[in-house]
Amino acid sequence: MAFLMKSMLSNQVKNLGLGGGGEENKEESTPSDPAAAAGMTREEYEEYQKQMVEEKMERDAAFAQKKAERACLRVHLREKYRLPQSELDENQIQMAGDDVGLPEDLQKMVEEDQEEEEDKDSILAQLQNIQNMDMDAIKEKAQATFTEIKQAAEQKCSVM
Repeated sequence: MAFLMKSMLSNQVKNLGLGGGGEENKEESTPSDPAAAAGMTREEYEEYQKQMVEEKMERDAAFAQKKAERACLRVHLREKYRLPQSELDENQIQMAGDDVGLPEDLQKMVEEDQEEEEDKDSILAQLQNIQNMDMDAIKEKAQATFTEIKQAAEQKCSVM
């Protein structure tokens, strides 16, 4: 009975790869050619590797393009809000090429913002803002300022 248990356990341990003799057989059974390991012919494997490299290059190019678009957006926002420029963003734009621009949806948003700013800067917009102002508050503020200036002038000048 002990013999039976020992043989069953030793076989299970060898199957798990913990036995001493089983490792040598595994090294001999694995082929040294990666194409054979993948179950392909040499030509199929080379074509597969070439395809993988092309796909990686496409992904890298798309990633660089997205990074450049984000950098372009950051540059635009820095110009808009008069913040200091970053050389890192400019380098990313140059690496991707000078044909980088804002994505279409962001361009629409920027155009809308520019139109709103132009409307605010126009004379008609200023006239509309004057109509919306509280004239009584402005009159009170002007009178208070005038009174303060008059009192300051009286204190400095003996003729007044």
